Amino acid sequence: MTGDQHTQVVIVGGGQSGLAAGYHLRRLGLDFVILDAQAEPGGAWQHAWDSLHLFSPAAYSSLPGRPMPLQAGETYPDAGHVVAYLTEYERRYEFPVQRPVRVSGVHQDGRFLRVETDSGSWHARAVISATGTWWRPFLPAVPGRADFRGQQLHTVEYRNPRNFAGQRVVVVGGGNSGAQIAADLAYNTELTWVTQRPPSFLPDDIDGRALFNVATARRRALDEGRTDTGGVASLGDIVAVPPVRETRDAGLLKASPMFVRLERDGVVWADGTRAQADAVIWCTGFRPALSHLAPLQLRGRRGHIATVGTRAVDEPRLHLLGYGDWTGPASATLIGVGRPARDAAREIAALLAV
Repeated sequence: MTGDQHTQVVIVGGGQSGLAAGYHLRRLGLDFVILDAQAEPGGAWQHAWDSLHLFSPAAYSSLPGRPMPLQAGETYPDAGHVVAYLTEYERRYEFPVQRPVRVSGVHQDGRFLRVETDSGSWHARAVISATGTWWRPFLPAVPGRADFRGQQLHTVEYRNPRNFAGQRVVVVGGGNSGAQIAADLAYNTELTWVTQRPPSFLPDDIDGRALFNVATARRRALDEGRTDTGGVASLGDIVAVPPVRETRDAGLLKASPMFVRLERDGVVWADGTRAQADAVIWCTGFRPALSHLAPLQLRGRRGHIATVGTRAVDEPRLHLLGYGDWTGPASATLIGVGRPARDAAREIAALLAV
């Protein structure tokens, strides 16, 4: 496709959030296109590390309208099963997905928003940004990072422990990815797991369904002016999925405090203690991938786009979906994105009816 095309709504991103938005736009009878930078369906899930599993059983990990099927032999489906589910979901509803199409910028253009891509431009009455965070990994500014001579990689680049067998590996990060990757490496590497504060495991019986309910209750309390419940953060930081639980209970998942700097062959703590390392894996999180929205000049002083629900305050034709609690309780999860996707679609339908 080249040239200039028109539609009512452009969805930027063909992962779980973009598909959930497409489902609800289709139900409302709106015309839309999904522009996905990936060559294949499945969003970020197709790039995850080999041992990654969902936090919830399949029954509690579904997009709207289509339950995720069970995975044989697995209580918590793996990333490959999620990719297969998203692929089938997209085909089932015959969504108008164009890929690979990379969006370079969204611009105001009179009564339209103009979406520039590497294969032409689109004019739309509304845009849903659903690009997620996987494509913008965050690396902290730790002194000496440029001096370290070993291998450094982020969560997005880690695949499995085979390439690290017998090596001295430092895993940095006290969230779910840090705990899961540390557990992955604990049996065949000399592992040092480093966290900013002591790791806090959620109760073993808590999974993604319960987390979604807690996040939703917190959002409801805030919306009604009641006391902040603390949400998921009040329960802990790490979901004790089976591999993490087993490694923890075996005494192999013990965290050290954060080091203060790297040097050529390892890391150094505040008291002068050193540990040699062949590799450092930074499980230090992500930032929203929003560079395509820069032409709209919506970011505030701290780079944050103000929203009411999913709608951008200063550009009501733009909705942001799937970036976490910022754009809806648990909206970065499979089960959590359905509700804000529905709300966004309804607001867009109302806007187009004017």
